[in-house]
Amino acid sequence: MLDAAIVRMLDANANRAREGLRTLEDAARFVLDDAVLASRAKAIRHGLRDALDRGGLQAVLLAASRDTAGDVGVAPTVTAAAAPRHGDLSAMVLAAGHRATEALRVLAESCRLHDTTAAAAPGLERLRYLAYDLQRDVLGGLAGRERGAVLAGEEPAQAAGELSALACPQFALCVLITESLCRRPWLEVAEAAIAGGADCLQLREKTLDDGELLQRATRLTELCLKKRVACIINDRVDIAILAKAHGVHLGQGDVPPAAARRLVGTRLWLGVSTHDEGEARAAIAAGADLCGVGAMFATSTKVRPPSGPAYLKRYLELCRTGRNVPHLAIGGITPENIGELAAAGCRGVAVSSVVCGAEEPGRVCEGLRRGLGV
Repeated sequence: MLDAAIVRMLDANANRAREGLRTLEDAARFVLDDAVLASRAKAIRHGLRDALDRGGLQAVLLAASRDTAGDVGVAPTVTAAAAPRHGDLSAMVLAAGHRATEALRVLAESCRLHDTTAAAAPGLERLRYLAYDLQRDVLGGLAGRERGAVLAGEEPAQAAGELSALACPQFALCVLITESLCRRPWLEVAEAAIAGGADCLQLREKTLDDGELLQRATRLTELCLKKRVACIINDRVDIAILAKAHGVHLGQGDVPPAAARRLVGTRLWLGVSTHDEGEARAAIAAGADLCGVGAMFATSTKVRPPSGPAYLKRYLELCRTGRNVPHLAIGGITPENIGELAAAGCRGVAVSSVVCGAEEPGRVCEGLRRGLGV
């Protein structure tokens, strides 16, 4: 028989997950007017009910276990005036997403404690990952909305460049744009990549003078804002700030992440390239929002020998036991070999020449997303 205390914990977290998901749903519905996002949130809420039912945890059973008056975690003296306040809508959505995903994790782990409820665990785990992606996409929608307002000359409550409330999402496909690798004009390649499913573009130009680099970074940022995808600038913290990009990505020989963080504060996401577990630990400790993980396979743009999918597995295990920092596997990735990374648990990749040098960059992006299963 399931312990009564465990049932109370399940009830509390089921309620917490539903509340967080409802907040995400209403933000998508009423603020973004996005029927697809709202429908995804609703589907996760319904999926939660179905998963609990499969584990024999019907709503009536959970409600009967409830003891609000006897709950030591309920602070009766907290008033509306004393409760924490969100800085803005994005902060509210970020908190709601964390509440939902954390509660789904507790539900899945708790259901594994007893044979009669274990059937619910796989579905709850799947819902947790769906909720991560939902949080990312609602936050992305809000960021695009605020940034669009700034470009239009409006004054939103929070400056568009201030990303302090927005956790860096787990991108599926980031395309690094380098003109010398492009078969077609670089901006056409960028547009085709977005059309093919890239949800992040990174400008990687090592030889342009500062004026041209800033001009190009600004053009790419404006395109990304229009298409509601992320824009990251490689190496140059100053250019990323001036272009109002979403983030900057640093190599091991660039400005140290801790120093870069002092420059950007929380305005930009901070990505860091890593090649082994030691570099990954150092990047995460320094506050990286995103880690490049590689190289996966041999590539002409990387001097070091490939770290391979084995390093990707170690990185994912590191995130499971510590802070979960989004990743982009990089290095020699093609539609033909990406399946090996998907099998290792990869959720996002960064590519360059395979897309930039293609006659049809959008088709290559579509193939990469198919191979990754997203």
